[in-house]
Amino acid sequence: MNAPTLHPAPEFEVSGWLNAAGPVSLASLRGRVVAVYAFQMLCPGCVAHALPQAKQLGQHFGRNELAVLGLHTVFEHHEAMNEAALAAFLHEYRIEFPVGVDRPGEDGPIPRTMERYRMRGTPTLLLFDRQGVLRHSLFGHLPDLQVGALIGRLLAEPEPGEACDDGGCRIPGGS
Repeated sequence: MNAPTLHPAPEFEVSGWLNAAGPVSLASLRGRVVAVYAFQMLCPGCVAHALPQAKQLGQHFGRNELAVLGLHTVFEHHEAMNEAALAAFLHEYRIEFPVGVDRPGEDGPIPRTMERYRMRGTPTLLLFDRQGVLRHSLFGHLPDLQVGALIGRLLAEPEPGEACDDGGCRIPGGS
């Protein structure tokens, strides 16, 4: 039986990026594992647990191996959580990784990326493998050890273009 073919996840629908020199795309991050923390500024679990965890990941894993992103996805209190307030929040909490601003929903309060990825709320952690395939969508607070183990497994997978057998994985053409 053949294994199912996994396809890269769709891009985020954002109105802009903060803490980034320009637009950030999942396609531009291929070759790295990507951790995306979907959050709201007024979400206690996001502020107390998810965002500090995201900052720690960025400090403990090499940027060439793991890309950490934020996605500000607002489904309540829209008036209070505008881009200017978000910029001040990121400054005050010393969040330096890129943060996308999820586009408002067309037919209701649920933002577009949140709906596209079928998120249940915030915080949500999305983990993508090196090929840009969504491997985990995890709602709520997760212990650091659990998140580290999931990321470690993704980092241990062969990179695109590596040949693998029972003896290990090697880059084609390498000795």
